[in-house]
Amino acid sequence: MSKEEHSTAHILQSLAVNVIIAATKAVAAFFTHSGAMLAEALHSFSDCGNQILLLIGVHQARKPPDKSHPLGYGRAIYFWSFLVALMLFLGGGVFSVYEGIHKIREPEQVERVWLGLIILGISMVLEGSACLSNIKEMNKRRGKVPFFRYMKETKDSDLIVVFGENAAAVLGLFFAIMALVLSWQTGDGRWDGIGSVLIGLVLVGVAIFLAKEVSSLLIGESADPEIDAEVRRIADEMPELERVLNLVTVQQGPGEVMVSVKVSFSDSMVIEDVCLTINRFEAKLRKNCPEVKWCFVEPDIPFSQRVPEVGDQADP
Repeated sequence: MSKEEHSTAHILQSLAVNVIIAATKAVAAFFTHSGAMLAEALHSFSDCGNQILLLIGVHQARKPPDKSHPLGYGRAIYFWSFLVALMLFLGGGVFSVYEGIHKIREPEQVERVWLGLIILGISMVLEGSACLSNIKEMNKRRGKVPFFRYMKETKDSDLIVVFGENAAAVLGLFFAIMALVLSWQTGDGRWDGIGSVLIGLVLVGVAIFLAKEVSSLLIGESADPEIDAEVRRIADEMPELERVLNLVTVQQGPGEVMVSVKVSFSDSMVIEDVCLTINRFEAKLRKNCPEVKWCFVEPDIPFSQRVPEVGDQADP
């Protein structure tokens, strides 16, 4: 998916839903005195902040290359996505666990349970619809790639972060409903605290997963294997190119890939022919892989034909 096609609709939809849910949960937490409800309200407020950060990241990633950033700002979305994972860990997960432990040690009887259950039920419907919308968008982008493999390998960090938040919210709501019902039926406020702890652990787990996946992209991850295969296929189709000696691909952002390739040419070619061949190679690659924004082709000879020098290493 090219950067121009990288829609923010899924982020805006989740933000709108979470603003409504967060305000409603906060009111319910005040009237019910439920720790699990408070944890859910804080989770939703944290999600609102996270989605604003993602919108900032998408906006920055769309800035064109300039003198100080010749390869563009595409990785900005990975930086902001990583911040979202940290916010989810600290702002949602850790605080919810702390609040739950406090409620277990000093339990309080929940009140107006009916109000809490109504709000949690409505929230479940809204969060579930947002989560399904994320899944539809992921299905559209992943094509034939298996769902869980796509989650591990995708470069669309913003979509994975939003989906992770919404999926965690749905599971957290389930725990909140169960905790509220058990606390009401047993008269034991510790169940409410246990629900808050479970919600926090879910958020911590999702945050760790997101941080791990996004950090790999932030450091500099290779592009999809399909691009590697396409580079080699085009080279094989061009008789002037004898062999791909080395190939490096780097994902610079959603829909932005840098390709650096070292190839050997036929001995009979002159410098003008080499330049024309490189231009044709780059044109074919960009036509077949529009996400390739930067392509650097270096002519070279195989290692076996070089004059040995100190520090020489064999071509991969």
